Amino acid sequence: MQTFSIAIHGGAGTLVKGMMTPELEARYKQDLKIALNAGYAILKAGESAVDAVEVAVKHLEDSPLFNAGKGSVFTATGSHEMDASIMDGNTLNAGGVSLISGIKNPVSLARDVMEKSEHVFLAGEGAMKFATELNYTLEEDTYFYDKFRHQQWLEIKDTDNFQLDHSKSTNENEDSVAEHSRSQKDSKFGTVGAVACDQDGNIAAATSTGGMTNKKWGRVGDSPMIGAGNYANNKTCAVSCTGSGEFFIRGVVAYDVSCLMEHKGLTLQQASEEVINKRILEINGDGGLIAVDTQGNIAMPFNTEGMYRAFKTSEGKEEISIYK
Repeated sequence: MQTFSIAIHGGAGTLVKGMMTPELEARYKQDLKIALNAGYAILKAGESAVDAVEVAVKHLEDSPLFNAGKGSVFTATGSHEMDASIMDGNTLNAGGVSLISGIKNPVSLARDVMEKSEHVFLAGEGAMKFATELNYTLEEDTYFYDKFRHQQWLEIKDTDNFQLDHSKSTNENEDSVAEHSRSQKDSKFGTVGAVACDQDGNIAAATSTGGMTNKKWGRVGDSPMIGAGNYANNKTCAVSCTGSGEFFIRGVVAYDVSCLMEHKGLTLQQASEEVINKRILEINGDGGLIAVDTQGNIAMPFNTEGMYRAFKTSEGKEEISIYK
């Protein structure tokens, strides 16, 4: 029988053992396990990889622990702007949404863009109008309010600093704030994603994020961008990224993994390691990714102290981890 498998992530970054309470660590692992099992159950039932990644990401979006959906961070104006994408490796169909608000599960709207529009990427007012036409229920701001997230924002509100949830520095250009951000290390870390290989050997990827704390000007990261933060192609692999979005966009990271497999003949593990531990580091990018190929093999490299991650395969392998 074809090996089927799923991997998920809840963000990569400054995750050092001992900085988090045992209780909080247990909560993270529990929420990862719930999402993992939900996605795996879809695959076990013989349903598609696209269904599996959507369901897994929806569970992560519903957890306040991760920077996506309910746990999304605050922008400079005190609002929430969420991004998501999904891609089907069998058809190369894809959907992405950016700068949306009030949507409980952005990944589902991204899938609707893929399946119910003639387009790949919708943003802002247009994406919201599309959601309204599909009768999406818009959640009140209170649904997305999280005390920890709000405090994160208040500490840098009315400054030019922004907080990359998973990074040590609040602003890449200002060493002076690095010390300030170290006190914020014990944070909830950004971006969620899932990749899966189903019983038919088809693969898919989905990614969702609430972006950066205190972001301005409608900033968009790599998560909703096909080829940058999310990619799936049955010829090679399915990839979901997490990290410093600007660098992952410049490095076209998700597609780069696929390219190395297709054109250089690298294995999934080799290609993933090359991109995360060499190519992205050369342009000062930090973060990680999860990837799966059509044989159900999984890779989960990261160049930070930790990455919330988990995987499960039909061969009985399972792992839920945070640290290196």
